[in-house]
Amino acid sequence: MAATATHFARQVGTAVKEKIGRTKRAQAPWYTSLMAAASRALVERLPLVDLIVEVRDARIPLSSECELLRNNLCSSRQIIALNKVDLAGRSGSQAWTDYFRRTNCISCEVDAHNKESIKELLGLIQRQVRELRGTSHANYTATVMLIGIPNVGKSALANSLHQVGRSSAAEKGKLRHATVSPEPGETKDIRSFKIGSHPNIFVLDTPSVLSPDVPDVEVLSKLILTGTIGDCLVSRKEIAEYFLAILNSSEQYKKWVKLSRDNTVGIYHGIPTGCLTFSEFEGKKKKQIPTDHTQDDIVCHVRRTLFETVSSFDGNISYEDEMGALIARQFAALQEAFHVSAECGEDAHVKVAGKLLNLFRTGRLGHYILDHLP
Repeated sequence: MAATATHFARQVGTAVKEKIGRTKRAQAPWYTSLMAAASRALVERLPLVDLIVEVRDARIPLSSECELLRNNLCSSRQIIALNKVDLAGRSGSQAWTDYFRRTNCISCEVDAHNKESIKELLGLIQRQVRELRGTSHANYTATVMLIGIPNVGKSALANSLHQVGRSSAAEKGKLRHATVSPEPGETKDIRSFKIGSHPNIFVLDTPSVLSPDVPDVEVLSKLILTGTIGDCLVSRKEIAEYFLAILNSSEQYKKWVKLSRDNTVGIYHGIPTGCLTFSEFEGKKKKQIPTDHTQDDIVCHVRRTLFETVSSFDGNISYEDEMGALIARQFAALQEAFHVSAECGEDAHVKVAGKLLNLFRTGRLGHYILDHLP
C-alpha cells in the first residue's frame, strides 16, 4: 500500500481507537456477550471435530486471521479457505495460497458463489477427512467446523457446500439454508449441514468471533473497509476517502480507460451507445432508476468518473495534501455520477460514500488485496 494510502488508513484506525477509548469500556464494542459465549462454545468444540476450515477474506489474508486459532499450529486438521476470491483477484490470491503452503498450512482459494470453486473445496475437505481417518471404508461420520471473523462468508460457504454436496451424493429432501447477510454478526448459533455421504460429512456453520482486543490501527482500518466491523464507529466519508486513496495509488483505474469520454461517445450497460438504435437507447433510458447505484450504466459512469479525475490530476499524490485535494475533487464528481442532489447539503457526501463503499465491497470497482505478503 502506498504511503499516502497508509496515511488515510491510519486516520480511520486512529479515529476508531479514540472513539473506543472515550467509551472507557474494558472490551471492544463488537465483542458482545453473544460473541463471548460463542467464543467459549467454539473453544470447547474445537478438539471434538475432525477438521477445521478457517474462513478468511481473500482481500485481507493476514488481517482476517481468527485469533481463536492463532495458537494452533497449522496441521492436517486445519484448512485456510481464502473466501471472496472474486473480490481479490485470482492471481494475487494464488500468491497467498502458495505462501501458506510454504508455511506448511493447507490452503485454497474459494468463491462461495461459484459451483466449480465449491466443488474444489468440497473435494479438499473429503480428501483431508479420509486421510485423517486413515481408513478406506466409508462407514463413519465426520464433522467439519467453519470458523472465522465476521463477514468472511462462512454461512454462504455452508449453504453452497450443503447444496453441492447433497447434489453430488444424489440425496433427496429439502435443502436447509443458513442466513446470509452483508452485515457482520448475523449468525447467532451453531448449525449443522450435511455435505457428503459415504462417509457422512457434516459442516458446522458457527457464529463469528473477533478478538476483544483492539488491533493496531492499520489492521483495524482494513477490517472496517472490508465490512468486518460495522461503519458505526467512524464516518463513512472517512472510510470512503481511505478506499479512494487505495484506488488512486493502484493501477486499477487504468483498466477503465475505454470508458473515458475521449474513447467513446457513450456507454450503456457496458455497450457503446453507438451500437444501439435510437429507440433501443431511449427504451433502456426509461428503465433507469437514478437512485439505484448498482445499475450497470451508473457503475460505468462511476468508473469513468474515477478514471478521468485521477488521470487528469496534475498534482503529486505521493503528498498527503495533494491526495486529499484529488479525493475532494472525486467526491464532487461522484455526486453527479450517483445522482445525489446538491440539496442534500452535508449529507450528500455521506450518501456518496455509502454508495461508493457498497460498490467496492461487492467487487464492482475492481479487485484489491490490502495485506502485503510477508
